Amino acid sequence: MRITDIEIRVCKHQESVMAEGEMRDVQSSDLQFIMVKLSTDAGIDGISMGFAGMGAEMAGAIAVDSLKPFFLGKDALAREKHWHDFRRYDRFWHFPPIYSYGPFDIALWDIAGKIADLPLYKVLGHYREKVPTYVSSLFLDSPGDYADQVAEFKQQGFHGYKLHPPGDYNEALEAYRLCREQIGDDPHFKLMADPVTAHLYYDEALRMGRELEKLNYHWFEEPLYDVDFHGLRRLARDLDIPIAGTEVLVGSHYSTAECIASGVVDIVRSDVSWKGGVTALMKTAHLAESFGIRCEVHTAVYPALDIVNLHCCCAIANCEFFEALIPSTLMRLGVKNPIHIDAEGYAHPPQGAGTGIEWDWDFIDNATIAVH
Repeated sequence: MRITDIEIRVCKHQESVMAEGEMRDVQSSDLQFIMVKLSTDAGIDGISMGFAGMGAEMAGAIAVDSLKPFFLGKDALAREKHWHDFRRYDRFWHFPPIYSYGPFDIALWDIAGKIADLPLYKVLGHYREKVPTYVSSLFLDSPGDYADQVAEFKQQGFHGYKLHPPGDYNEALEAYRLCREQIGDDPHFKLMADPVTAHLYYDEALRMGRELEKLNYHWFEEPLYDVDFHGLRRLARDLDIPIAGTEVLVGSHYSTAECIASGVVDIVRSDVSWKGGVTALMKTAHLAESFGIRCEVHTAVYPALDIVNLHCCCAIANCEFFEALIPSTLMRLGVKNPIHIDAEGYAHPPQGAGTGIEWDWDFIDNATIAVH
């Protein structure tokens, strides 16, 4: 089965979906993305949305100039071969961003699921039908806003809440304390801390981690930059609270393997967008499983990509949660069937063949600024 055509759309969502300031250090709150469609000589198409950061034109140009020539004409079922061939191809001066390969790999898995007439998680290896879900905050105005929000989502039945606290050290600690006071010591509802490398030094992260231990937080995520191996290794050694990381680390499971082996983190992170697609996420999860640690799947922000993330969560045993980014309006961008989260806080993957995504082509057409 050969890939006979590749369509790449460059897209910019024209309306704001987040309030100003909800994404730290980002001026625009509009979302930009690409769409990738792989057509085959068997008449089966694979479709994926792709992350574009703050530059849809750049992401589209890289997809057109580097990824499209690589995949065009290749066997649509040879996903593993393409993964290894692309490593060599990439080395010879392509060097695309970490989010470039993912949508092409997802589209290939979409084709595989459609051929099998099965939802993706059953093709990958059916482990469960639903995943406990925690809510992941954006950046709110004050510590009290986090406390109000955590109460709301606990009432809605979610299994946990992760704070992306204010950048100020003392305000962050206050937000952590207020959230614990708000929900009490409920063992069935977890609190997680993710300062998103808020310019902390090791000593600050150590003190913050000790406070989080007193507050019984479930994990401490990315307290230092992912490449600060020395500092993260010291934190993992000196703190009892698990250190989660590797989210934006280049090198997928290859670099993650060294982080596990040398004790840089206690929990690894992966997803289908920034790590190289479904193939890379599953490799990372199985790698982590062999070391007896969890691979937590981080939100890809874009709803279609999070649907694929959820399929992967349903196919692995060492992922405790599905991460749902709020506001919930994000979960509808470009799709007609947003992720169903039931009253007990479990996320359910769609049951259609492949990714099972029902695309909102009116939305995508309105957002499209170029087609290649």
